[in-house]
Order: sequence, then C-alpha cells, then structure tokens
Amino acid sequence: MVSERSSKGRKLKPASPPSSTTAFILPHMARKCSFFKQALAAVLFLFAIYALFCTFLSPAATSSSTSNVDDLVFVSRESSSSLDTASSPAALSPVRIYMYDLPRKFTYGVVEHHYRARGATVPPSDVDLKYPGHQHMGEWYLFWDLSRFDADRVGSPVARVSDPEEADLFYVPFFSSLSLIVNQGRPAGTALSYVDEEVQGELVAWLEDQKYWQRNGGRDHVIIAQDPNALYRVVDKVRNAILLVSDFGRLRPDQASLVKDIILPYSHRINTYNGDVGIEKRKTLLFFMGNRFRKEGGKIRDALFQILENEEDVIMKHGAQSRESRRAATQGMHTSKFCINPAGDTPSACRLFDAIVSMCIPVIVSDDIELPFEDVIDYRKIAVFVDTTSALKPGFLVSLLRGTSEERILDYQKELKKVKRYFEYGEPNETVNEIWRQVSQKLPLIKLMINRDKRIVKRHLIGPDCSCLCTNQTGGIATM
Repeated sequence: MVSERSSKGRKLKPASPPSSTTAFILPHMARKCSFFKQALAAVLFLFAIYALFCTFLSPAATSSSTSNVDDLVFVSRESSSSLDTASSPAALSPVRIYMYDLPRKFTYGVVEHHYRARGATVPPSDVDLKYPGHQHMGEWYLFWDLSRFDADRVGSPVARVSDPEEADLFYVPFFSSLSLIVNQGRPAGTALSYVDEEVQGELVAWLEDQKYWQRNGGRDHVIIAQDPNALYRVVDKVRNAILLVSDFGRLRPDQASLVKDIILPYSHRINTYNGDVGIEKRKTLLFFMGNRFRKEGGKIRDALFQILENEEDVIMKHGAQSRESRRAATQGMHTSKFCINPAGDTPSACRLFDAIVSMCIPVIVSDDIELPFEDVIDYRKIAVFVDTTSALKPGFLVSLLRGTSEERILDYQKELKKVKRYFEYGEPNETVNEIWRQVSQKLPLIKLMINRDKRIVKRHLIGPDCSCLCTNQTGGIATM
C-alpha cells in the first residue's frame, strides 16, 4: 500500500511535444550547419531528456517510497517478537480454563487416605490437610494455583472461569500421582482401605458422565499423570486429553506425544543452591546419590557404578529416599562440578532437577529422555549429554569431564543460574506459570483436532490412528 500511494503521488506527466520553434531550428541547422553541429545538438537534446528523466525517476526520488517500505519491513522484523507476544492469546486475553469441582475422593480424599495409611491424625478440616512432599507434586501446585484469588494470579497465561460454557479448556485436578503411592508407607499386615486402580476407574466413570467431556471426547481437557505409572489402568480412556507427564517411557505413541502433551519437571527434593558461580567450593568432579539398582533402562546405573565408583574425585553413593539421604545429596551436589543423571525405571528421574537447582552441571546418560520447556531452554547450554554406549566405555566419562576447562564450567553455571527458576514449583509465578503457558499453546491444535473430528468418518482401525500425533523417536549423542 505504501508503494501504491507513493507512485500515485509521483505519477509522471507525459513529456510535452517539441515546440514549433524547436521543430523549425533543428531542420534549419541540419541544412546550414556541419555534421558536427548536428551531432552536438542531438547530444544536447538527449542530455535534456536524460535530465528530465532523472528529475522524476532518480533513485533519490524513488528512495522515499522504497525506503518507507524497507523501513516498514525493518520495523516489523525488529518488533516481530513483541508483536507476536502482544497478539498471542495469552497476552491479549488468557486462555480460559474451568477446573472441575471433583468429588472429594479424587482430591483431598486422596490426601486423607495417605494420612491414614501412615497412622497419622487426620485434621478436621480440608484446609488443614497438608499435601505430602514427593517428587511428583505438580498436581498439587496446579490445583493450588487455580484455587487462588484472581488478584493473586495476575499475569498467568490462563484465567479460571466459573462458567464451563465460557471455558476454552477443562482441568481435571485428580491427585493421580499421590493416589499411586497411598499404600507405599502402610505398615505391614494392615488392611487396605484404598485401591488406586479402583479410584482410577471411578474417575473415568465420573468424567464420561460429564456433558463437557462427552462434547468433544475429552480433547479439550487437561489431565495430570506425572508419575510414569499414574493412571496406567485407564490411560487409553483419557488419551484424547492433554496429558501432563514426566516422560513417555511407559506410554505408547498412540497414547501420548510431544505434539499433544506436555513434559513436566519433577519437584526437586533437595535445597536450592543460592550461591554464585565458581569452582572454588566444588572440589568433587562428579557426584551421584540414588538407587543403584533399577529396572528396564535404569539397569545402566549398576554398570556406571562399576566403572566410576573407584575413580579419584568421583562420588557414587547408593541411597534411597529419606531425610538423611536428601541432606547428604544436597551437600554432595552443592560441592560438585558435575552430577551424573542416568535413566531410572523410565528415561527421566528427579535427580536431573535436583542438579539444576544445585547448579551442579548435569551429565545426562539417557538416550530416550524428553525434557520440559525446550522451547525456552537450550539444554545444551546447561548440561552434558552422553550416549549410553560411550558412557559405558571405561575411562570415557572422567576423561571427558576432566578435559572441560574452567571457563566452560563457569559458562554452564551461568546458564544454570539463569534457568533454575523454571524448576521452582514453590514460587507462585515460575514453574506453574510456565506449565500453563505450555498448556495455552496447545489450544489451536486442540481446536483443529475437534473440528477435524466433526468431519472425519469414524473408522475401525486395526492399528492406532497416529495422523495427528508425532511418534516419540529420539536419541542422544555425546557432546559438551
């Protein structure tokens, strides 16, 4: 539009025809002057035409219109990120989310059973029930966040609505990870009063009876199943929903993917390191403390123990979850340069996030790991990735880490210090807001899939319909 206005404002007038005097002089000179003078006159005439042309169509004259276009393009490029942010749904108006008021047995009832299984006194009011600490506490923090007053949630990418008709998405606040471990601390010989598998089935029955679940087959619902085993009995019945998970280790490609679902960080279990960057107080090269023996992909741990436990300035300790173990792990991570993070029973483990908040550079040995918030965090800047085959070569890991310069270590630490806020669930506007931002970004895809479902003829498929899912097929390479 700018160029059209410019051209209209500078529309060239047709050149005036030669005057009668000029028409007379030129033939007259042709008869009475030498050929040289004729040529000189012709040159002068052409020069005059050229001057006229340059006056109206010179680069200087056209540059104003062109530069306006260039300036417009330049401004749009420079401000594209801010414009995109300003025009995004979260910036203009937060995504509207409705949190179901679930029957108590799916929320505070789970907490109560956790109390009872350990012989603890149950407070008389739900307000006094304390959600127990464990590594999959994301479900509590999301529930707590949406239960806060709107004034306390200013800047959140999602806004809670009380009318489901106004909602873009629906959050199902079932404490699925806590439900899974209710009976783990029950004294031997005591009768079971809580069965997680039964509660999972009751949740699905309740959901399938809801008008808004039926409307789109659950596609616009958000369900957290952070523990890799959470909802394992019913995941096929809720797979249409946006699933908030720790990894895809126990999920099939037709159940979950990076396209539809969201990877969450574990809740770190050790204290955050609040010091500055530096290596003076970090005397240990490499540290690990955790269960040496795991199943499936975690079998690599025992092999790493055998390779590393006798290396100088390397600490490899076997230890289960306990207060004493957490204190020892805090001390070890806060005084080490690198912390090794091998796969557990599934590709991810809490230890990675303990390392990040400790500013202990993670050494990730897990070929199939998926990581949270990768659209805003470049993990190559904060972690060392080593493929399993290389890590199991005697001498490879320690040689790689000992060869890392002090300058490079400080660069890792600086980046860790920048990003560790993304892994602080206890801070109201950090991890939780980032999770909601990730959820809000799924809305266009959800609308696409809902509209697509309306026109697709339902078919009986022998295999899974993965047309809208990306199969999780990843691998790792050893790099610094």
